[in-house]
Amino acid sequence: MSSLAKQFVSSAQGPVRSLLAGVFCGLLLTTTATGQTFDFAVPSSVGMSGAALEQVTERLQQHIDDGDIPGVVAAVARDGKIVYFEALGMMDIEQVKPMQENALFRIYSMTREITSVAVLQLYEQGKFQLDDPIKMYLPEFEQQQVLVDPNDDGSNGGWAVRERNGDITVAQLLTHTSGLGSRSSRLYRENNVRDRNITLDQMVSNAARVPLFEDPGTQFRYGIHATILGKLVEVWSGMPFEEYLEQELFAPLAMESTMFWAEGADADRLAQLYRPTNGRLLPYQIETTPWTMRPRLIEGGVGLLSSTMDFMHFSQMVLNKGELFGNRVMSEETAELMYHNAVPEIAMPLGDSGYWRGSGWTLGGFNVVLDPATYSYPVSEGTIWWDGSAATRYFIDPKENMIMVIMAQVSPSSGGGFRENFKTLVDAAILERR
Repeated sequence: MSSLAKQFVSSAQGPVRSLLAGVFCGLLLTTTATGQTFDFAVPSSVGMSGAALEQVTERLQQHIDDGDIPGVVAAVARDGKIVYFEALGMMDIEQVKPMQENALFRIYSMTREITSVAVLQLYEQGKFQLDDPIKMYLPEFEQQQVLVDPNDDGSNGGWAVRERNGDITVAQLLTHTSGLGSRSSRLYRENNVRDRNITLDQMVSNAARVPLFEDPGTQFRYGIHATILGKLVEVWSGMPFEEYLEQELFAPLAMESTMFWAEGADADRLAQLYRPTNGRLLPYQIETTPWTMRPRLIEGGVGLLSSTMDFMHFSQMVLNKGELFGNRVMSEETAELMYHNAVPEIAMPLGDSGYWRGSGWTLGGFNVVLDPATYSYPVSEGTIWWDGSAATRYFIDPKENMIMVIMAQVSPSSGGGFRENFKTLVDAAILERR
C-alpha cells in the first residue's frame, strides 16, 4: 500500500479502517498493464457484512498463528465487485518474507479448468465434436487395452488385460470418465507415466502405452485427462499449448501472473511450499524440477502457477458466462456447458462418501454441487469449484452471484481446515440471499 493510502486508512477507525485497507490493496493489485480493473464496493452495498468479513481475517490469522499454514491470500467478489482481499502471514518463513498480495502459488489441479476452457473455445470454433474419439487426433490411443483388475500395477512384470469396449471421447477426457487414472496411482508411478522432466508428447505416449483402468464412459476416475487435453489443444490450434493459453486466455483476461514457471522478478514472488513436520512447518519440494525453471512437460492438468487476483479474473469470466472487462473469450451458450453435470448416469455418483456423493462434473472441468447436504460447509446448489493439492481453492456461485479464491502453500493441503472455515465464514457474512 502507498504511503498516501496508509495515511488515509489510518485516519479511519474499526471496521471502516479494515475495509479501506483491503480496498486500497485491491485497487493497487488489479490495475493491469492494459488498465483493466475490478470494481470495488463496501460489503453492505452488495448485501454482505463488513464486520463478519473481519471475522474471516481473524480466523485465517488464527490458522497462521496455529502453524496450519504459513500465509494466505484470499479474496471475495459479489455482483462483480471485490468486497474482501487480504494477504496474511509469510510467503517464506525462513527468509522472514511477508506474504505479498501478488504472490505466486502452485495451483496444481486448478490448472484443469483453464485447460478445459481452452478446449471449449476450440469446440466453439468447430475444430472437433465432443463425442469424437481422441484416436482421430492422437493415434497412440487406437490399440489401448483395459486392465482385467483395476488394482493391477504391473509390478510383477506385466498386466492382465482385455480388449477395450468403446473409444475414449473428448467429452470423457473433460469429465474424467475415459478410464485413464491419477498421476499418483501406483500403475502410473511404477511405469513412469508422468514426470515434469519429460515432454508432453512423451507423456501422451506413456498414457496410451499402459492399459486403461476400465472401459471408457463407465466410471468416474479423477486423473491425468487435462494433460492429454493440452496436447489436443496443440493439435486443434496448431500452436504450442502455452502460447495458445497466453494468446487466447491470459492476455484477454489480464491474467498476467499465470505461468508454467517463474523466472527473474517473478521467481521472487513464488511462495515457499511447506509441510507440517513434528509440529513445525518445514520447506518441502513435491517436484524434482524446480518451478523457477522451464519444465520439459507443459502440463495442462497440474502445471500452472498463478495468483489469487488472476484467479479472480478467471472466475469472474466464468460467472459472466464467457466475458470479462469487455473481452469475450467464448459465447454464453458455450460457457453454459461449464455449469451442468455431464457425467453419464452409469458413472454416477462420483464417489460413495462426503461431497463426492453430491457432486457432478462439467465439460468445463469443474466439480458442480448437486446436493449441498453432502458438503461439510455451506454451498449453493449449482456452485462450481475445485482446488489444488498444495492448498488452493476457488468457488463460483451463480445463485449468490459470488466468487471466492483462497491460496496458501502447504502439503498435505488440509491446513487445519482453513479453506473450509474461509467458505463457512464468508457464507455467514451474506446478509441478503439471492
